[in-house]
Amino acid sequence: MVHVRKLPVELVLVFSIWQVVDMLDSGMLFPRESSSREIKELNGIWNFRADFSPNRHLGFEKAWYKSRIAESGPVIDMPVPASYNDITQDAKLRDFIGWVWYDREVVVPARWIADDGIRVVLRVGSAHYYSIVWVNGVKVTEHEGGHLPFEADISLVLRESPGVQCRITIAVNNTLTLQTLPPGTIQHMSDTTRYPAGYFVQNTNFDFFNYAGIHRPVLLYTTPKVYVDDITVLTNVSDNIGLVSYNVSILGGLKATVKVTLSDKGGSCVASSTGLSGVLKVVDVNLWWPYLMHVNPGYLYSMEVRVTTTGEGPAYEDVYSLPVGIRTVQVTSTTFLINHKPFYFHGVNKHEDADIRGKGLDWPLIVKDFNLMKWMGANSFRTSHYPYAEEILQMCDRHGIVVIDECPGVGIRDIRSFENASLAHHLVVMEELVRRDKNHASVVMWSVANEPAAEMPPAGLYFKTLISYTKHLDPTRPVTFVSNSDYSRDKGAPYVDVICLNSYFSWYHDPGHLEVIPIQLTTQFENWYGKYQKPIIQSEYGADVVPGLHADPPIMFTEEYQKIVLQHYHKVFDQKRKDYVIGELIWNFADFMTAQGITRVVGNKKGIFSRQRQPKAGAFILRERYWKLANETGLLPAWARYPCLH
Repeated sequence: MVHVRKLPVELVLVFSIWQVVDMLDSGMLFPRESSSREIKELNGIWNFRADFSPNRHLGFEKAWYKSRIAESGPVIDMPVPASYNDITQDAKLRDFIGWVWYDREVVVPARWIADDGIRVVLRVGSAHYYSIVWVNGVKVTEHEGGHLPFEADISLVLRESPGVQCRITIAVNNTLTLQTLPPGTIQHMSDTTRYPAGYFVQNTNFDFFNYAGIHRPVLLYTTPKVYVDDITVLTNVSDNIGLVSYNVSILGGLKATVKVTLSDKGGSCVASSTGLSGVLKVVDVNLWWPYLMHVNPGYLYSMEVRVTTTGEGPAYEDVYSLPVGIRTVQVTSTTFLINHKPFYFHGVNKHEDADIRGKGLDWPLIVKDFNLMKWMGANSFRTSHYPYAEEILQMCDRHGIVVIDECPGVGIRDIRSFENASLAHHLVVMEELVRRDKNHASVVMWSVANEPAAEMPPAGLYFKTLISYTKHLDPTRPVTFVSNSDYSRDKGAPYVDVICLNSYFSWYHDPGHLEVIPIQLTTQFENWYGKYQKPIIQSEYGADVVPGLHADPPIMFTEEYQKIVLQHYHKVFDQKRKDYVIGELIWNFADFMTAQGITRVVGNKKGIFSRQRQPKAGAFILRERYWKLANETGLLPAWARYPCLH
């Protein structure tokens, strides 16, 4: 008789969930023009209508997607990309929960339709939260989750009616439940003596406004019928030789040749290879270094992948170019290493948030923020508390700004959000995130959550599974989540590579008592390192400041109070970074909008810059500190001062 050893129930559960979620069957390369690819941007003014019906389902009941939504009733102009909440003067739209509808008619170049060797793909950079897309009344895709892209091949739909203008309809629902990321609950108020009939509110456990709409660019792009679907790049260094391991996925045909060419910034070929996978060796390599860690930060090579079909049948060629930074990342029990050199995070937490456009992609704001970060000597930021636009990560690659890439796992505070359905969705989100951002040199660590209820009994298996799966997707980067739990009861901490801690001594704890910061912060670090023996990042700290509010002696909400909070924290950081503290990220880079509440006066005011990007006193404190930290490396020449225009 053969005795079969049964797996523990929890492992069977993990394996079954992995089988369900590990099925993304295509890549998500950022659209880039080339000799074989074209792009048509669809940003601008779209028609918009919110479904204010009691059940929010009138649009589906009346099939608004079958014709122009203007034929269903009144529409308004809505810019894309942008959140819809702050565009009008209507408070009901600002706080709306449910389905909203967008549509736009687009002229598609005739040759895209006439040539059946061309694929036409519709791509949405992100929409919050659940989206359904129709083209000419035909459903082409749906997607759950904000902050990440989704797309659909619409070639066949367009060719079914070649003489008809292309009408794109997108329905977006911002409702959050216990199974979404971030989670939330809908609370129905049934007392008609206090609330109107059918009244409900959206409850959340996060401290930023639940902006909604189409937040990132919408576009059409083309590829040949046989095309590069995905590219995965892993880099390493051996002496002065850079090693670029690549893997290319091709869809649409079986017989094709692949040529891969790596060029330097000057356009000169430094390495080449053939085949779907291989290793490119770069002699006298220029490594990708963080800003202020090297005189030549953010060095990027260009990897061109050229696919050509062979054999009988039509001939196709596809060309895709990918920026590649060559660098390594390692973690020890006390140190974070980039290219085998100790790296200290001195940076910020951010939000995608601004006046009027909410979370909509805004190039002037992005460039301004990068100028401010470089002005203050910040070398890093965390994408709190969701993935940021790909365009922002591309800026980080070019400027050498290091990124902790965080998924939307914020506000996981209800025990029901640790159940199997939530975990399965969380794993899908991490797979989508890794698939999108895996080739960015600036991304050095994944964060799977922010301030979850990690002391709850289910949290151990939940985070063990989540972190293991993330490492399965990407074995090259460390994984963390950001904790504010009791160190002795945090059930997820054993599984992270780096401890990230949020604490607000003298603010949420012992408010007004600045004198407690040194002892409480020192105790925090010693407790966490003593138990887990892992490097620590102070991932959040700070204090609210109303710009221009002053008091001496300092009191809460004044610029003087924020200044003293920062100085007390910094003294402890300087003691502990000699041992195992590897970073400090201020909360927050800029003031940002939140839901209305008695603790928030027009948003969260913990920014070192106002929402309009004007500096508070804390910005100058950090600027002095960060440049001092950067110059301790001894790597910067005397002229290395912002704006470094030499």
